[in-house]
Amino acid sequence: QVQLVESGGGLVQPGGSLRLSCEASGFAFEDYAMTWLRQAPGEGFEWVSSTSGAGTGAAYADSVKGRFTISRNNAKNILYLQMNNLVPEDTAVYYCSAATSYYVRSPSPYDYDYRGQGTQVYVSP
Repeated sequence: QVQLVESGGGLVQPGGSLRLSCEASGFAFEDYAMTWLRQAPGEGFEWVSSTSGAGTGAAYADSVKGRFTISRNNAKNILYLQMNNLVPEDTAVYYCSAATSYYVRSPSPYDYDYRGQGTQVYVSP
């Protein structure tokens, strides 16, 4: 059974940091590119960042470039998103997702093979 379980969300002040984690099981983690999507309140999904299966490639949305870092530990089947210098506009539910192609870069969760249930991030004074 495939599972993607996100954690690490919470309430943080503007300028603060959080590290999200996504624990994967039930599929060959290293064979899948991993992606973070997010959905702000009342908004559609947004593609945030992707990393290749080996973790050697990384891509970021312009809105998070320079502030967020995606990484993965294939030995532990865990995906991370280090988020620094957070702003209120980063408030959203963050989802990890998996696809065989590194180049999906789609905001739609339906374009991915697997997706987690999400973790909430609030950025507020």
